[in-house]
Amino acid sequence: MSGSSTTAGSSRRGLVAGVGAYAIWGLLPLYFPLLAPAAAIEIIGHRVVWSLGFCLALLVVTRTWPQYVAALRSRRTLGVLATAAALIAVNWTVYVYAVLADRVVEAALGYFINPLVTVLLAVVVLRERLRTLQWVALGFGAAAVVVIGASNNGVPWISLTLAFTFGTYGLIKNRIGRSIGAITGLAVETTVLFPAALAYLVWLQVRGAAAFGAHGLGHTALLVAAGVITATPLLLFSSAARRIPLSMIGLLQYLTPTMQFLLGVVYFHEHMPTARWVGFALVWVALVVSSVDGLRRATQGMLLERRGQLGGAPDANLITEAGVRHDING
Repeated sequence: MSGSSTTAGSSRRGLVAGVGAYAIWGLLPLYFPLLAPAAAIEIIGHRVVWSLGFCLALLVVTRTWPQYVAALRSRRTLGVLATAAALIAVNWTVYVYAVLADRVVEAALGYFINPLVTVLLAVVVLRERLRTLQWVALGFGAAAVVVIGASNNGVPWISLTLAFTFGTYGLIKNRIGRSIGAITGLAVETTVLFPAALAYLVWLQVRGAAAFGAHGLGHTALLVAAGVITATPLLLFSSAARRIPLSMIGLLQYLTPTMQFLLGVVYFHEHMPTARWVGFALVWVALVVSSVDGLRRATQGMLLERRGQLGGAPDANLITEAGVRHDING
């Protein structure tokens, strides 16, 4: 088999894995209502406990247990991942609450504006300098939040909490680099959360207020399945990230909030007043602008690389346009 055929096959597998990961995340609003009458915090408790069990099993199967132990022994790594764990716990809790409270559309908005929040964090935290189109995209995103906030008579706190917690979580994971694998990272994060999660679940059982085991074998199995449902898309995403370009990952990430939005409007029949449609339209414009800018920059980067390989002197304008700094947007 030729090298090009091997590369094409790997890319196809990466694309399938990426679509699978984002599709599973997009379908989660259909899963969490099945766990009722369990409340959001109880669901998160089970998600943490069973995710840890599943991850530990995977560490044994994949023989990556030493990396997990090394991460726990490293003060710096453990501290960083503990912070990430706190952020993802808040993110999971707010998201499950939004789904159970019939506010799926607000959750979808949070993940639509997440790429814009990532750009904003690059400016505030990493002191990145934005290009003109990135500022335009942020402007449209800010206008969308104002419009939707005005229509709700308040700040869209669910959307903003989801966007900022996940954006900051992504920033932390980006800073720690590729030294920590996806399963190892999730295993450490759930290990940090495990004592509090288990204590809460035991407390519910002692009080007789737990949903676990009280609503039939099927319901119990669905709660236990939270571990597999949490870890599987993460594994698929990790596989995709190794096989397809970052620009493709950037486009695939919109699949999840799009599916959530459609489920909220079409399946759950959530109310969509005119102002909310306007707000979402502004967000979509912002994402189009941001995507065009990212693809333009990626194309210019490839042109620079190709010119370098051919031994030609790259155009100075292309160097300025493509940028020589590596930022959070790749």
